[in-house]
Amino acid sequence: MKERVLITGASGFVGYHLIEAALQAGMEVYAAVRASSEVSHLQVFDINYTSLDFQDTNALVKELEEKQYHYIIHAAGTTKAKHSLDYVNINAVYTKNLASAAAEADIPLKKFVFISSLAALGPIPYQEVAPIQEQSKAQPVTAYGKSKLLAEKYLQEIENLPLVVLRPTAVYGPREKDIFIVLKTLNLGLEPYISNKPQWLSFVYVKDLAKAVMQALGTSIKGVSYNVSDGNSYDRYALATATKQILGKKAVKVHLPLGMVMLIANLLEALYASSKAMPALNREKLSELAAENWNCSIDKIKSDLGFVPEYDLEKGLAQTLKWYKENKWL
Repeated sequence: MKERVLITGASGFVGYHLIEAALQAGMEVYAAVRASSEVSHLQVFDINYTSLDFQDTNALVKELEEKQYHYIIHAAGTTKAKHSLDYVNINAVYTKNLASAAAEADIPLKKFVFISSLAALGPIPYQEVAPIQEQSKAQPVTAYGKSKLLAEKYLQEIENLPLVVLRPTAVYGPREKDIFIVLKTLNLGLEPYISNKPQWLSFVYVKDLAKAVMQALGTSIKGVSYNVSDGNSYDRYALATATKQILGKKAVKVHLPLGMVMLIANLLEALYASSKAMPALNREKLSELAAENWNCSIDKIKSDLGFVPEYDLEKGLAQTLKWYKENKWL
């Protein structure tokens, strides 16, 4: 009999790849999606669908006991919200409710994996020699990062929860839509940057993240958090340099003053004021985009789980750009 896994946020970019990895691992997958979610791209998978009421812990307990999950991967959340309270509710409170239900329910739960974010720890100064460690002092610079950190705090307080927290850095790959904007801009011949200040960045290819999640499901380790990246640190020009080389394109490099980009972000937010959606560039996102140093250590996850990234930025981008072109995104 196959082991059963619940994947929340299943209709999203990361969720798609988690489903793929779980099926390859021989699991029976239940994809938790909202009624309004677009799921046509998931029809290629032999999976089951379910819906969760994250506001009702009793309903969650009933759902979990009915399905008898062996594993829960909580990838649902929001990266764009109108108000800080929305981040708290969706990313922290909903996470606590699901985890509390998982700890209370009479199910054969072996692991609860929470997809947090490196944003929960926040960036470090550019000149800092040591990378961000799991035990580094948390200094999130956005409401999003603070909400992920709060979620982690809630989870650590829940007894009898077989928890592993993963903190991926910037995730890219097929179907991703935010970094894709940068790639599309480069393809059009423009290479924009925010200010002239140097930066150190880190990335993780989505299939490597999915592999880390599968390894976390299989470990006996509990109550531990791990940074997840490809293990490298990149200067601010590396993404564009690799993209231009792969596409065989040239682009005009433009450095925009931070103040100007802030004005643009404010203008975009004003234009979206009456919409439920948020623009890709907003004040929240700008705080992360302009941060000096996102270099992080993955020594702990390599040592504990045997995680070895298969894709550096150049290899991952080659696969990503190939997918975008084949699927007419570029």
